[in-house]
Amino acid sequence: MLAHTFVALLKQPKPLLFPDVTYSFYPVWARLFGLACETVSLDDEMRVRVEDYRREAGSIVIANPNAPTGVALPRAEIARLLEDHPDIPVVIDEAYVDFGGESAVPLIADHPNLLVVQTMSKSRALAGLRVGYALGGVGLIEALHRVKNSFNSYPLGRLAQAGATASVHDDAYFRESCARVVAGREAMTRELIRLGFVVLPSSANFVFARHPARGGPEFAAALREHAVLVRHFNKPRTAPYLRITVGTEDDVRRLIAAAELILRYEYRLARASGSVGTVTA
Repeated sequence: MLAHTFVALLKQPKPLLFPDVTYSFYPVWARLFGLACETVSLDDEMRVRVEDYRREAGSIVIANPNAPTGVALPRAEIARLLEDHPDIPVVIDEAYVDFGGESAVPLIADHPNLLVVQTMSKSRALAGLRVGYALGGVGLIEALHRVKNSFNSYPLGRLAQAGATASVHDDAYFRESCARVVAGREAMTRELIRLGFVVLPSSANFVFARHPARGGPEFAAALREHAVLVRHFNKPRTAPYLRITVGTEDDVRRLIAAAELILRYEYRLARASGSVGTVTA
């Protein structure tokens, strides 16, 4: 769906804008489809600032909540962005919105240039069915249909349609699952902060965290030695951080236990080298 959106809506004479730290496929699709694009820097707290998008643009795409940071924009900020850009396509990618974000869907009625893209791969746990969808005004949807029918006329098989439909009908289980992930995220965040991590406020099913005592690549490698796998994005602004997915309660316990062992070992090394002293009173 996102690839169709880049072809159908986002290729304009003026550049496409998206954050400098965001979903890694945006620049890939821009290059693949020959789109002129510019990145807009997140602020020092890794947040999107809509006022930074007050510049000439042909189109805009923003993941909300953002990935890999998990930081979300409130709907009112999306409305400000749309008011600043009433005449160009604005795409809000809501892959993680069900974990605590505020959807922009209610803004569609007043903003015919807004397209909201969602997926069933995250909160509905149907990644294997490859079901995504877009919501927007008639003109935008017609443009997507024209591109889709040219390249991929029959994207969803009957099993995928049946699974997606069943998921929508079972709203109680969906909400219970999301609540369980949110509770796990908050518990994991508390434990990471207890261990000295700096954790960005997340509205996704993961957190973006760094530890002042150890760099991102080293911490990721150390966790791997304990059979705990986390994502690391080795670029200048994201290098200190780890993206840690909310797993089961057992997954979180294993993560915290491994992190404690790593940090305890680091502390012993520092004591042995004399770089950490003791104070008695």
